[in-house]
Amino acid sequence: MTLRIYNTLTGKKEEFVPLRDKQVGMYACGVTVYDLCHIGHARSAIVFDVIYRYFRYLGYDVTFIRNFTDIDDKIIKRANDEGVDYQTIAEKYIEEFYLDMGGLGLERPSIEPRATDHISGMIALISTLLEKGFAYERQGDVFFSVEKFRDYGKLSGRNLDEMQAGARVEIDEKKENPLDFALWKSSKPGEPFWESPWGRGRPGWHIECSVMSQRYLGETFDIHGGGKDLIFPHHENEIAQSEAATGKPFARYWIHNGFVNINREKMSKSLGNILTIKEILKQWHPEVLRLFFLSHHYRSPVDYSEDSLQDAKTGLDRFYATLHAIQEELKKPTSMKQKKGDIAPVENSRKAIESFQARFEEAMDDDFNTAQALGYFYDLQTALNGLLTLSGGQPTDEIRSLLNQGREHLLNKGQTLGLFREEPEGYMDRQKKEGLKKLGLSEGDILNLIEARKTARGNKDWKKADEIRNDLLSKGILLEDTPTGTIWKIK
Repeated sequence: MTLRIYNTLTGKKEEFVPLRDKQVGMYACGVTVYDLCHIGHARSAIVFDVIYRYFRYLGYDVTFIRNFTDIDDKIIKRANDEGVDYQTIAEKYIEEFYLDMGGLGLERPSIEPRATDHISGMIALISTLLEKGFAYERQGDVFFSVEKFRDYGKLSGRNLDEMQAGARVEIDEKKENPLDFALWKSSKPGEPFWESPWGRGRPGWHIECSVMSQRYLGETFDIHGGGKDLIFPHHENEIAQSEAATGKPFARYWIHNGFVNINREKMSKSLGNILTIKEILKQWHPEVLRLFFLSHHYRSPVDYSEDSLQDAKTGLDRFYATLHAIQEELKKPTSMKQKKGDIAPVENSRKAIESFQARFEEAMDDDFNTAQALGYFYDLQTALNGLLTLSGGQPTDEIRSLLNQGREHLLNKGQTLGLFREEPEGYMDRQKKEGLKKLGLSEGDILNLIEARKTARGNKDWKKADEIRNDLLSKGILLEDTPTGTIWKIK
């Protein structure tokens, strides 16, 4: 199966055919650096991180660009409120961005350009649009004339006449049409500015992404993306100004991730339900957040809740427990004996393990369907746990080989999703310590009770053994009897 991508521009899945063989040029809109990143930023960043990783998994040479908007009305307002210059605010939140994204385990893009480093390119593009009649200047401001671009609305599926009829009355009387958008803004007193043919000012928001994407990827490139909220007007305006200037197609595939709701409500500052990445990572392991997001198709909306995160944590814990159990099993000596009754179960596990890679790639090739891919991860985990049970501390050569193969699948394909980056033993130890701290228990107390239960069972005092198990269960500790002894988990 070849990779197929849902293209917002055409409204359908299309086979991915790169402009240059085994090379991909991809641009994702970054953040405006005036505040801390929130969970919506996390989702978009994780989505494009996985797409970036998967292209490289497939053997593509990927040039991935993600920008910083480091000059904007919100940045200027924040700077004025705090009595500092705009660069101070931008630098502060770029640093915070890196801390957040590093915490989430994101890989750095190929290039991370800043808007203020590309002002000359923006001025050149605006000049071209003026020369070609797609823009006009009014008292130091320059606007793009949407009526002059015949295909305006093709990304969002909006009709220009309907948009004009429904447009609100604009305060800015310099515009010929309320839908026209700013390419260059004349400076106001106290604002940062750059010199231009139209006087001192600064660029509008949309022009920066056209300039930075084309600067590093060319006038036409493979993929452009971001959150669904950027389809209109940001990405629509990018297409208009870029294609008007060059006469060539801009981006060939447009990818947009869905929204994040908080407890079934739209996330917004007015509702006071904005969750920052820093707040989330204080409570949850970063791979829990990844597993939560990737359990949904990237185009679907997701509903964030504590229960959803707890479910994701339970799933992640189980994966790490399986990886740890495999490590321990492979340390044990090889058994030359194989029970006759094990032949069929081992063969069933073999089929699940040997078919995993093809099923994983089939899911990911279907518009990066991580939700389906994770379903195959769970199937693989079930097969591996079955082998561990059959082995019972005495792995045969065949079981050892299959456990190794399955473990490599989990780690290799998991890396493509940004999962299972920790050593299993270290992960489990940290999770236990954090869980015990929340429960107000010590590991020593639990081990003593497990030993007491072992003694009771040895004395055939089943009532006492059950009492100890139930007592621990009431405190949030789950006991599991295995062929190699009793292990405990936090419920």
